[in-house]
Amino acid sequence: MLEPDPIRQSFRRQARACEDLGSSFTARLCTLAADNLDDRTAVGRRVLAWTGEPSGTGDALALRLAGCLHALVLSGADKSLAAVYPPHATDDDILWTACIEAFRRNEAFILERLTSPPQTNEVRRSSALLPGFLAIAKLFGKPLILSELGASAGLNLQWDSYAYRLGDTTWGGQSPVMLSPDWEGPAAPEADITIAGRAGCDLNPLDPASPDDRLRMLSYIWADQADRLERIRLALDMAVQSGLKVERADAIDWLKSRLAMRHTGTTHVIYHSIAWQYFPEALKAEGDALIAAAGDKATPDAPLARLQMEADGKPDGAALTLQIWPTGEQHDIGRADFHGRWIKWSGWPGV
Repeated sequence: MLEPDPIRQSFRRQARACEDLGSSFTARLCTLAADNLDDRTAVGRRVLAWTGEPSGTGDALALRLAGCLHALVLSGADKSLAAVYPPHATDDDILWTACIEAFRRNEAFILERLTSPPQTNEVRRSSALLPGFLAIAKLFGKPLILSELGASAGLNLQWDSYAYRLGDTTWGGQSPVMLSPDWEGPAAPEADITIAGRAGCDLNPLDPASPDDRLRMLSYIWADQADRLERIRLALDMAVQSGLKVERADAIDWLKSRLAMRHTGTTHVIYHSIAWQYFPEALKAEGDALIAAAGDKATPDAPLARLQMEADGKPDGAALTLQIWPTGEQHDIGRADFHGRWIKWSGWPGV
């Protein structure tokens, strides 16, 4: 029996994931590509001959292709393609024919852009991180020093600039960005939060003020999710106004530097959301060891915390985990939808 084509299978798996995450259009696009891609265009040949790991946890090939097409729509570079994209409704034959024509018209652009992985900065993940920050603030009662790994454009580094509704709990002041995920579980912790410092790193940080970088980020938001597109535009505008910049750095080198600093009288929080899972295994092991070593040096007056929102192989979203030092205590504190649409909060014992 022949093994299934891994390229086409990766597109079908991505279609199922998109459907689960509320994008029927991107699911449809991925299914059409899985069924119809052939070698009659240079783009089809490039995709079908992909030599890397095409899956969503590897090279995310389906999302690369979808992002290329959406960029052409958002930029106005291909009006014929835009005419079959949301909010317009068309049948599958018309949509796929428009895609094939776009492959031919924009061959150089698509082939070049396929070489880069998708890069997003989902703002709603801040609503899953906030209760973790509140738990940390309540546990230690100290200002927070923030260090975000895989920060992209830094939109989840400015989480304290957004307004939230977490079940019956509201947090934050007036903000153009309001995050109100579906909430399940006990109330979020109540605590005063002061940010004493913040920084983030990324191998390829995106500049909120750069038109090219903004287009890149928006293109990987799914075309039929207008609320996500509007939310990220507002968050990008806020980042421009604040002057927020993410450092271009290797995560492990940057982590060494950040952990070498002593922050007496504050709690240093290392955090990451849907980023750690993409690091090579050797680098993850090195990073874990660095954080553990820093935890061994933590004191009650200079505690350390690690807050994570990462996939753990379970079907219902991502795991929220928190570990604190000097005790080293660690707990699963909840689960969250990958795009922050819902949170199942369990919390830190006693907090």
